[in-house]
Amino acid sequence: MKRRDFLQTTAAASVLPALLGGFPIGAYGYSPELAALTNAATQTDRVLVLIQLNGGNDGLNMVIPLDQYSALMNARASIAIPEAQVLRLTAATGLHPAMTGIKSLYTSGKIGVVQSVGYPNPNFSHFRATDIWTSASESNVTITSGWAGRYLNGEYPGFPTGYPNTQSPDPLAISIGSVVSNCVQGPAVNMGMAIASTASFYQLLSGGVDTAPNTPAGHELTFIRQVVQQTQVYNSAIQQAAGRAKNLSPLYPTAGQNSLADQLKIVAQLVAGGLQTRVYVCNLGGFDTHAGQVSTTGGTATGTHATLLGKISQALEAFLDDLQRLQVQDRVVGMTFSEFGRRIKANSSFGTDHGAAAPLIVFGTSVNPIIHGTNPVLPATAGVNDNVPMQFDFRAIYGSLLMDWFKVPQATVDALLPHPGASFPHVPVLRPGVVTGVATASDMSVKGFSVYPNPVREQATVEFESEGGHVQVLVFDMMGREVRRLLDRQLPRGVQRLPLPAGDLAAGAYYCQVQEGSRASSRLIAVER
Repeated sequence: MKRRDFLQTTAAASVLPALLGGFPIGAYGYSPELAALTNAATQTDRVLVLIQLNGGNDGLNMVIPLDQYSALMNARASIAIPEAQVLRLTAATGLHPAMTGIKSLYTSGKIGVVQSVGYPNPNFSHFRATDIWTSASESNVTITSGWAGRYLNGEYPGFPTGYPNTQSPDPLAISIGSVVSNCVQGPAVNMGMAIASTASFYQLLSGGVDTAPNTPAGHELTFIRQVVQQTQVYNSAIQQAAGRAKNLSPLYPTAGQNSLADQLKIVAQLVAGGLQTRVYVCNLGGFDTHAGQVSTTGGTATGTHATLLGKISQALEAFLDDLQRLQVQDRVVGMTFSEFGRRIKANSSFGTDHGAAAPLIVFGTSVNPIIHGTNPVLPATAGVNDNVPMQFDFRAIYGSLLMDWFKVPQATVDALLPHPGASFPHVPVLRPGVVTGVATASDMSVKGFSVYPNPVREQATVEFESEGGHVQVLVFDMMGREVRRLLDRQLPRGVQRLPLPAGDLAAGAYYCQVQEGSRASSRLIAVER
């Protein structure tokens, strides 16, 4: 193959990374089909963020079915999270104790959980299962293109020739991280480029490239990297967007400590900088926990899986905080996904083997902040081959997001997500007001909610405006345990003020939550001694 031909194909296929914030970036050009997917003509400011958890996440230790705890202990006593350490979301369901940030976001109405997501006849191969999730295919059908890539190819079969242009100056999708997602692969060619690492991103901004060995092969590699960077036609748009905004959240960890947080930090900067990109794909690896999932010395709430879940929690908390400080929080929703879950029963190596369904997280100010579905029902004595059964097909989540967030017609969604039967059922992962346009995400919060004084020593006042319905006012500690139930009854319409006695509470941080119907708000309060 001639050097020119090689460069033309690899640049489009994102084989070589252009870097943004140290991550390789894949950018996908505008396509009329993807415009249909995003309804670009009317919904040009909405962004979808996909977070791929590579390796197969153990859902039973992430979202813990407390009402099945005895069965859980029978199946995985060697790795199960102690019940007292679980962060409670409801009386029946809780989170891994490493996910305090996710618990806080759930309390404040920015997290939803979808239980037992999978597909019929699951495949337990990493490669094949990943193909199924990213292509949105049946388990017995191989589709080499990704679900977003098919849209791009159908609208712009000649891509990348002619793009960008005045109508579409920005990349439509950006993939950040060590793994380039197949979601945007077209039938013949990947529909754009990819950012491989955060270092790549910042080199992109500065105009540099990764160094190569001082050898003949290294010189060739340097040349290729330079030409690929030159052919990345969206570089200037990305650079300009990055120059228009700076991250504001103090919650991001030091660069290099949490790769997912580093990736999401770039996403927030580009969204706030005005880049018109619709889809971002980030990833976090390490979830193939066959052995050493938990620490054998530090307790089951610590170890490899705890570290990974802590990174997700820390990254999402910082990201959503940053979006709010940058005043773009209502433009972004996202979801996590992994190629499969893990078995119900632990193995003899303090780990879990490849399984079937698992929960996923949806995040953003526009999500419906509830637990969709019910806890999986576990056998009293699980065998080595027992799996969590599917409640929701993952393509139903994809389709619901496309219809509700990007206003894609049902017929288009059905063509995008081929299925031998009827359309996939709708799952209300977004707030009803966001879908209908009748109410914004902020309308779903409790009006006039405040807690004062804050910090509090002996007593505070909780103030809010009731719509005239049943109201709960609860106080939780940072472990998610209810420590006060200030109110749980019908109230008349109008401003309400309640005393919050705190004299017997230990010094520390707590959350006060007010919920009335579908509206909910929370405030962080500090108790001092």
